[in-house]
Amino acid sequence: SRIPRRERRYPERMTTNGESDDFRAAVREAVLDEQRFASATFSGRRRGQSIEWERVTVRPVMLRGEHHLQFAYPSGTAVETKNYAGTERAHQINRLLAAPFRRIDLHTTEEQIHVRISNKGVARLTRSRAETGEHAGQRSVDLEHDRTKRRPLPEGRPDALLQAIGVQNADGSVRADQRRKFRQINEFLRLVTESGDLRRIAEAAGDRPLSIVDCGCGQAALSFAAYQYLTHDLDIPTRLTGVDANRTLIERHRALVEGLGWSDVEFVTSSIIGYRPEEPPDVVFALHACDTATDEALAQAVRWGSELIVAVPCCHQDLNAQLARGATAEDAGDGEGGEPSTGREAHRPLLRHGILRERTADILTDAFRALILRMLGYRTTVTEFVSAEETAKNLMIRAVRITDRPSESGDATAAAFAREYEQLKRTWGVTPYLERLLGEEIAAVTAS
Repeated sequence: SRIPRRERRYPERMTTNGESDDFRAAVREAVLDEQRFASATFSGRRRGQSIEWERVTVRPVMLRGEHHLQFAYPSGTAVETKNYAGTERAHQINRLLAAPFRRIDLHTTEEQIHVRISNKGVARLTRSRAETGEHAGQRSVDLEHDRTKRRPLPEGRPDALLQAIGVQNADGSVRADQRRKFRQINEFLRLVTESGDLRRIAEAAGDRPLSIVDCGCGQAALSFAAYQYLTHDLDIPTRLTGVDANRTLIERHRALVEGLGWSDVEFVTSSIIGYRPEEPPDVVFALHACDTATDEALAQAVRWGSELIVAVPCCHQDLNAQLARGATAEDAGDGEGGEPSTGREAHRPLLRHGILRERTADILTDAFRALILRMLGYRTTVTEFVSAEETAKNLMIRAVRITDRPSESGDATAAAFAREYEQLKRTWGVTPYLERLLGEEIAAVTAS
């Protein structure tokens, strides 16, 4: 007979196998448990079988005071949802259990159930305690119907900044043509704050505010959002300075800040390389600064000794031009029957075609930037900022300072990065613009 729930004891993992309806009964019982069921996902297709859905998720919701199960059926970029109550819940679950899915992953407030079904229909069911994951430790299930995604700046909450920059309507809803920007803002805030480095840097700053300089601030939407989120949501006192050579933009931003009543935000009309702050900033942003403007921001940040650098590069024309000159020289050499003028003949197929050369230049430029930052004492990561469907310029370079003087630290890692850097330069026959700005600093590392 079935073991009563209150007496069930789990070993580290408990697995059963079989072709019978045992796994279906276990899944059905768990999903129809109104007190404990949290979520279930049916996915995959057994070989040689046809299936109506690629993936189906199920979760409980409360509608008009009655318990329902909500079934979500993704199709391309759209998701169709249907809600069922009463006996119809069991009927819909039976439909899913009869379909040739390969995987079922189910969570309750007490346990996790995972079912893996072979192409021959043999099921392997695994149970374990709900000690990890989203539902671990919960004593009740969230039955809210229209759940808002967990974002730093949630949708539906009226926000003066988002309204001022045209992302939100007056009721807090996101404008249809601004959804891409809204997603980018939230993803930027998540990536910048999730590591805890900003809070650590702010705590090290003591009584003074965390200082951020946005080099080549442009429209400044991401920096505005960062200031508001840090100051008002995370309770981190922050001072933001935006720097841009476009005087019209700067005047517009000053008017917006005045309207919001923000006293710790200022904007300065200046080139990036010519800007001289009163005190070195803790954090430097370079967000979609064009071409070598990103390099100027990185060079300034290194010289200021900033603790955190966040760059989202835009175009990469400088290195692309160097590659184009090399490709032209090689093709000219071939046309005269001579040898290529550089050692990059193996890369000629990449350099001959403009679109391939541009994409190669993008990757090379950011690889050089990351290497230089590592050489100069920064722990550096390159990650995808947003989906490529949002924008092709979707990489983020994030660097956290870990040492003041890498050339004098005795750390072999800096020397290893320097060797990689020199090898990469020789291979492609180029000189990154950032080296022209930080020549002395780079030479100190490569010479050690």
